[in-house]
Amino acid sequence: MPPGIYGQLSVYLDLLVKWNARTNLTAIRDPEEMVRRHFGESLLAGVQVRSRVAKDASLLDFGSGAGFPGLPIQMLLPELRVTLAESQGKKASFLREVVRTLGLITEVWAGRVEAMPEVAGAPRRFEVVTLRAVDNMEQALLEARRRVKPNGWMVTLTTDPAEASESVRLPGDGPGWVTMHKIE
Repeated sequence: MPPGIYGQLSVYLDLLVKWNARTNLTAIRDPEEMVRRHFGESLLAGVQVRSRVAKDASLLDFGSGAGFPGLPIQMLLPELRVTLAESQGKKASFLREVVRTLGLITEVWAGRVEAMPEVAGAPRRFEVVTLRAVDNMEQALLEARRRVKPNGWMVTLTTDPAEASESVRLPGDGPGWVTMHKIE
């Protein structure tokens, strides 16, 4: 683990609990459950990412919400170039506050992924695209696939490991999986 990650996660949790009392960032209200579900699952996804890409690869957290899994992955892999994409204004403001407070290099895209500016006439692409609990998952998966560079990875936190190149069961008694799809 990188030095200081536990302090960063603690500050992030404090901000999450404080902001969640005013605006609905996550349905989970219990801090212990937030740590287990949100932080633990995100860090497990980060371990999977770490073993598949270069230290300075780019990652898009599609529909980041309260920052999961993107922010814990950024803390685990500080050299990774992470972009959090969140179209809801209050959630994007929360993400900016966490990034500012923790001094992270993370970019926050406050808009829909489909509206990201093109690069050299093509959609902006990343070595890794993550998705977790996004609205309209089927449509999101189609757009996410367009955002993965050739030979990159689409990583989803899901309840169904079907059709994954690789999958790792999440700890606990729930039906969760981290699935990794290699995009040719």
